[in-house]
Formats: sequence, C-alpha cells, structure tokens
Amino acid sequence: MADPKTSSTVQISEELQKKYPELIQLVLKSESMNDEERQYWVNILPVMTPEQIQNLQDILTNEKEQLAAIDRKYAKEIERIGETQLLQKVDDERRKRRENRLQKEEQSREQENAKAAEILGKIQDE
Repeated sequence: MADPKTSSTVQISEELQKKYPELIQLVLKSESMNDEERQYWVNILPVMTPEQIQNLQDILTNEKEQLAAIDRKYAKEIERIGETQLLQKVDDERRKRRENRLQKEEQSREQENAKAAEILGKIQDE
C-alpha cells in the first residue's frame, strides 16, 4: 500500500500500518532512504525486537528533527539575505537620488555662475 502523500512504491500491509502507524510514516518520509531501503525496513519490522524498533524510531525522529532545524536555519538565513538585499537596494536608490540631486545642483550652480559672469560682463562693458 503506497502512501498517497509521497510518490513511494513501498508495499505495507494493513496489519503493519495499524500496528506501527507513526514508524511507518517516519520510514516513508525519511529523506535519507530510497524506496528500496524503505521497503527493506517495512519488510523486517515484524521480526525486529522492541529495542530495534525503538532504535529505528529514535533514529528517524532524530533525522526528522535535524532536517527541520536545518530548514529553519536556512529559512532565517534566506530571510536575512532577502532583508540585506532589500537594504542594499534601498541604499543604492538613495545613492542614485543623491548623485542626481548633486548633479542638478552642480548644473544649477554652473548656470548661475554663467549668468553672473554675463551680468558682470555687461556691467563692465558699460
């Protein structure tokens, strides 16, 4: 019986599904196994000792928690990078606006100086 939530082809009896529902889900969703390995663990479940079953469950639970922790870490890192990129973009925009303003001020100053020189030239010519 394949789990509809995964693309797994693992065959699981109803009896095992009922007896070990949590463990079966951990096996099916384990990112460290392929379907062949999943099928192996499902197949040997009936002959495993309670201690072995507990160890398998602990290992798979630990894997799941570690992967979730990694996902959270990278989600925060991606968010931070996104914020950094946004801040960089805002900073770039401000820099461009400041440069444009300075350029316009310089042009205005040059025009004023040219007008002043023209007026001074007219005054001196009189």
